[in-house]
Amino acid sequence: MKAFLNVEQSATGRRWIGPSIEEDRLAEAMEQATGLPAPVCRTLARRGVEPHEADSFLAPTLRDLLPDPLTLLDMAKASERFITALDRREKIAVFADYDVDGGTSAALLLTWLRAMGHRAALYIPDRIDEGYGPNEPAMEALAKDHDLIICVDCGTLSHGPIAAAKGADVMVLDHHLGAETLPDCVAVVNPNRQDETGELAHLCAAGVVFMMLVDVNRRLRAKGVTGPNLMSFLDLVALATVADVAPLIGVNRAFVRQGLAVMAQRDRIGLTALADVAGMDSAPTSYHLGFLLGPRVNAGGRIGAADLGARLLATDDPREAESLAKQLDQLNRERREIENEVRDLALLQAEERGFDSPLVWAAGEGWHPGVVGIVASRLKETTNRPSIVIGFDGDIGKGSGRSVTGIDLGASIQKLAMEGLLIKGGGHKMAAGLTVHRDKLDAAMERLAELMARQGADRLGPADLRLDGILMPGAATVELVEQIEKAGPFGASASAPRFVFPDVQIHFAKRVGANHLKATFGDGLGARIDAIAFGAFDGPIGPMIEGHNGARFHLAGRLEINIWQGRQSVQLRLEDAAPAGK
Repeated sequence: MKAFLNVEQSATGRRWIGPSIEEDRLAEAMEQATGLPAPVCRTLARRGVEPHEADSFLAPTLRDLLPDPLTLLDMAKASERFITALDRREKIAVFADYDVDGGTSAALLLTWLRAMGHRAALYIPDRIDEGYGPNEPAMEALAKDHDLIICVDCGTLSHGPIAAAKGADVMVLDHHLGAETLPDCVAVVNPNRQDETGELAHLCAAGVVFMMLVDVNRRLRAKGVTGPNLMSFLDLVALATVADVAPLIGVNRAFVRQGLAVMAQRDRIGLTALADVAGMDSAPTSYHLGFLLGPRVNAGGRIGAADLGARLLATDDPREAESLAKQLDQLNRERREIENEVRDLALLQAEERGFDSPLVWAAGEGWHPGVVGIVASRLKETTNRPSIVIGFDGDIGKGSGRSVTGIDLGASIQKLAMEGLLIKGGGHKMAAGLTVHRDKLDAAMERLAELMARQGADRLGPADLRLDGILMPGAATVELVEQIEKAGPFGASASAPRFVFPDVQIHFAKRVGANHLKATFGDGLGARIDAIAFGAFDGPIGPMIEGHNGARFHLAGRLEINIWQGRQSVQLRLEDAAPAGK
């Protein structure tokens, strides 16, 4: 396929790829059949949406997209045991992972139980002292004082710790890859069990918990008992789905779209307090979930008290919500400082090994385990390669990995653990965690690189930039952006459309903050648009646009609505650029 606008190598070194002939034809047919604006039709065509499907795709609802919860194995067992605990007024403990998905999953259960007049204990392990998932001492202790332990966003591989919970029943609501055998417990509800169909593999743990509560409410209703309104819980499910980078397909689209509408009502005091300290001054979007709220909820589990995020999401006390939100905001600031330090060291180390390896990795003494996952993401974005970052404390290293589309990292990490090269490890296709002994580090990374190469990771070049078409500044209105947003939500497996403004003139450009670029451009016909490029001066885009010297450019990025002093305007989130005429 010919490069779009003949851009073979952009400022960021990428080849621009435009819509295919088939996508162009589908977009034209959709425009004629629906009357929707061409950019909206191009967005839908890229998703493979047919003209007769446009209306339902633009308005995803749980009524249309929520599968029967009983399609998941062990769901009936889990629901029945949960109701039994409620009926018998048993003591329940929720054991959750320390990330957003774990925190929201716990908050879903705690909020539902509180609405039914039932309190439950919350236990979230310390990332450094205990590590990911259930551990034997914690499970033993919880079993002494509780009748039912519910493990959320963890537990699928925790055979030993679950066996240690003697005297208590245990059930698992998870989404991480399962092994050939499952723990011996009441139920393991997990769309990524090996004996599942895989049709719901895109669910995060909060999605699994929500589906169980749907089934529980249904069973209670058959007994004449009314459960809590689950629609009001969708803000939590939306936050988890986006923050855990779950694919925005199927029911996940409805979770996020309807969850954002719930969040906009500001009824959950914890999320409202967090939005306020984060400076959110507009209706929530997927961007806010992934880049403003998610990192703050995660901050407690990364470098502070592991339960802060879950407590914030579950609290019904305004004063506690305000206090927890402020703590998490401060921890997030500290996390960024730690992350920047580790990122610089990891990039330098990985570059010395070579960015063309099928696996890019770095390891260092004292690197905080709470930021290694974020730094692994930065390495992946820089190199377009699966990436691992490991922090050592003595002879034991705890690491995290991030993958690229088409390369299954979680299964490979799990294979290394089975081969004895890792103390433990697991995850899913795009992200994984591991623990390794220093003596086996090099052998483990060499073996993992081999497994990545088998999947083609050594043949990956700079990622092509997929573009949805050309747009002129005069056509980029607030109304158009609002219509494009209806094709969302955008995120994992459903990237926001990128458009190119061709052959434009730079009217204004300057550095803002430490390394960001603010610019204004136009086509000479009167219309002008503002652009923002975060981190632009960490790469070539910032210097190129700031020093334009009157040159004209093709500018590529995503459209968004900027709100300043109550006024709305279109803004381009600039991602790439190329000199016009080349």
